[in-house]
Amino acid sequence: MGQGDLKSMFSNYLEQDSVFDNKDALNTQWKPDNILHRDQQIDDLASILAPALKGNDPSNVFLYGSVGTGKSLIVKHVTEELKTVAKNESKDLNVLYINCKMKNVADTEYRMLGKLAEQIGEDVPSTGLATEEIYNRFFEALQDMSGVVIIALDEIDALVKKVGDEFLYNLTRMNDDLDDTKVSILGISNDLNFTEYMDSRVKSSLSEEEIIFPPYNAIELREILKSRTEEAFVEDALDDGVISKCSALAAHEHGDARRALDLLRVAGELAERSDAELVENRHVDMAQDKIERDRVVETVKEQPKQSKIVLYTVLQVLEEEDSEEVATGDVYTKYKEICSDLDISELTQRRVSGLISELDMLGVINAKVISKGRYGRTREISVGLSDEIRSKIENLVEEKFYI
Repeated sequence: MGQGDLKSMFSNYLEQDSVFDNKDALNTQWKPDNILHRDQQIDDLASILAPALKGNDPSNVFLYGSVGTGKSLIVKHVTEELKTVAKNESKDLNVLYINCKMKNVADTEYRMLGKLAEQIGEDVPSTGLATEEIYNRFFEALQDMSGVVIIALDEIDALVKKVGDEFLYNLTRMNDDLDDTKVSILGISNDLNFTEYMDSRVKSSLSEEEIIFPPYNAIELREILKSRTEEAFVEDALDDGVISKCSALAAHEHGDARRALDLLRVAGELAERSDAELVENRHVDMAQDKIERDRVVETVKEQPKQSKIVLYTVLQVLEEEDSEEVATGDVYTKYKEICSDLDISELTQRRVSGLISELDMLGVINAKVISKGRYGRTREISVGLSDEIRSKIENLVEEKFYI
């Protein structure tokens, strides 16, 4: 495309009618006026945090649920309302919010503590201090405050898996030495088994309450999408069945509202690029293919070195055996060979099994337990990915490790 053609394309785009009215309404960060199908969770969290308004220390609370079940949205909604009431009633209350999965923001203990300290006015360098010094600065900043400080740690399981759970113990023990300030931990986790891996001492210090966020069903997702589309699209921009199709696809994949919103948004974008007057079911199919490609490849990119090697091993064994399923024992045998070739320390079979479980939870592979009768049980692994995605994953690993 020449420069003149490019200018023409942009000019035509400006003149083109858009299917969108307010595309931000399809963003997961958008806060709707009415949050649907989470009344119980809102009430439960509000009841747990309400004592903060009287200067009492709320219980530590953990919110559990898979991706796209409304955890972060409800936390922000409830804590914003809580802060508004506290301000109107002249109560000392602060809410610190951190997403523990954000790279270069809170993906290490140092950065997480630094960002928390910054939110209460303490200037902390991005590097260079001992972790103990960061704790001291954060503690001193808390000591200068009063009332209740709620520390909301989103995707806390990601940070605990990376650095361990000692920082949680340290945060909860601060209350023992603070005079006029009380600290409460609000954790948000995509892993329902998150606390099972914690040290008993940490679990005891947390003494947390739990709120479970179940997946949305297709009917709930349809109602959520309908309320968002009224804000997001111009009138009559969606063909019949588009909302139902997005809802059904997302409900089939663990009831993920984020997935449903992404499908609808990308379908709208693809319709707009093709200068279509309506968003149709075919655009939803195209959106699903595009999102799946992007999601899987990006997920694999973010995985640790050993997870990438395990996934690569699974793909290699499936190809070598020309099979749709492979047993974990065969994967481990091949995994040891690949580690030897790459001169990388191999993990135990138990740890590799754990990485397979994590990849299964992420939806990159499918691992099901089958009975072998008197020979016990094993897991059979399959990969429901297109040849294009599998090739991209293999290339990603090969380039990284020069295989």
